[in-house]
Amino acid sequence: MHKAMRKVLLALALWLPSPALASPLVSAIAADDTEALSAALAKGADANAVLEFGETPLARAVETQDPALVAALLKAGARPDQVDALGLTPLLLACERGNSVIVQALLAAGADALRAGTDGVTPLAMCARFSDAAAVRAILARGASADSADVRGQTPLMWAVSAGQQAAASALVQAGAAVNQVTANGFTPLFFALASGKADVVSALIATGADVRIRGPENTSALQMALYQKNWEAAEQLVGLGADVAELDREGRRPLHVAAAAGQGALIAALLARGAEPDALTGPSRITWVTEANFGMAPPPVQPATALLTAAKAGQADAMWQLIRAGADENFVDGAGVNVVLAAAGGRSAPALALALDLAPDANVADKQKATALHMLAGGPWFEDLAAMLRLLSSHGARTDLADGRGKTALEVLNDGLATVQTVFHDVFPAQLPQTQPPKALAQSR
Repeated sequence: MHKAMRKVLLALALWLPSPALASPLVSAIAADDTEALSAALAKGADANAVLEFGETPLARAVETQDPALVAALLKAGARPDQVDALGLTPLLLACERGNSVIVQALLAAGADALRAGTDGVTPLAMCARFSDAAAVRAILARGASADSADVRGQTPLMWAVSAGQQAAASALVQAGAAVNQVTANGFTPLFFALASGKADVVSALIATGADVRIRGPENTSALQMALYQKNWEAAEQLVGLGADVAELDREGRRPLHVAAAAGQGALIAALLARGAEPDALTGPSRITWVTEANFGMAPPPVQPATALLTAAKAGQADAMWQLIRAGADENFVDGAGVNVVLAAAGGRSAPALALALDLAPDANVADKQKATALHMLAGGPWFEDLAAMLRLLSSHGARTDLADGRGKTALEVLNDGLATVQTVFHDVFPAQLPQTQPPKALAQSR
């Protein structure tokens, strides 16, 4: 968290004319030369010299991550608790950089294991996130509280699991860290673990007593948090532990819709096995859009959709087929008139469109705005499967002369679109494209 600021300060230091920067001691540290550093100290160099922005030689040595440099300075009397301009002690810096040997050397030299930074983050929390279990145990052995919280209410256990540091988390739990501590914002260690993306950390935390029933901000369940964080394996674990498979999240999606959009077959299977309804619909979003007159408008309301339609819109052919086998209704049409073919046309996946056309073999189906799949593709971007999708539609009899609700055919929509898309259309429908009109300026000059 302090790395970026320290880089700025070090960069500024290089521009400042200072005898200290050119000293043999500083040069030896910069070169990671232990012999040169020992020689400079033997000749009287000050191991506690104050460098730019309050930094000490010891802090510079910690930055190199070379335990030998740190040991040489400590042996020469470097004070382990001298802070820099950011309020960082060498121990906090060592924890952030992660070298456990350096952390333990500083502690052995008398570094204050309880001294927090200006943001209330303790060496224990910093080491729990960035170092290892040995460093965590060493700090705990010097009286640090396993549940000491920073200004945001986050404990060392939360720091550890958020980074997927299972060994460090285990050391904290063994020292009595509360596995169900809740921050002021409503987050528990389990929610931080879910954000790490590591399912083994989640399962280990649950095994130590983490309560999967605790709700987070906006009444978010642990399963919903796992889905938000795309921690699919952890989500599958939570489904197996009895999580609600029908509950709508803040975006109005059920777990099956999220899994279908992501093409997560194992999670889809787990949800279906736990009773998720294949044709259950999405609901209204609880998100409040804040717009300004010059920043456009909020998006239109999303039509209630099934998981099959959601998978089609995401181009997830395997998930579509999995849902069909589970009894999903291939004839469902949403409130805007979008069926599985029109949904798949927006999915940018030829396999998904091919399956959709097998399920509902009408390439000229239109939504309530009279837009067909060709209209959608003509007015959209170029993507890798575009040509293959156009060929699929052509082979199923897609017509380029059908007008949408604005009175435009797909070819007329195409003329206002991207040149790359026009080229692909021309390859698939060569005889049906009109001659490209010359630019207006050129036409007027003739």
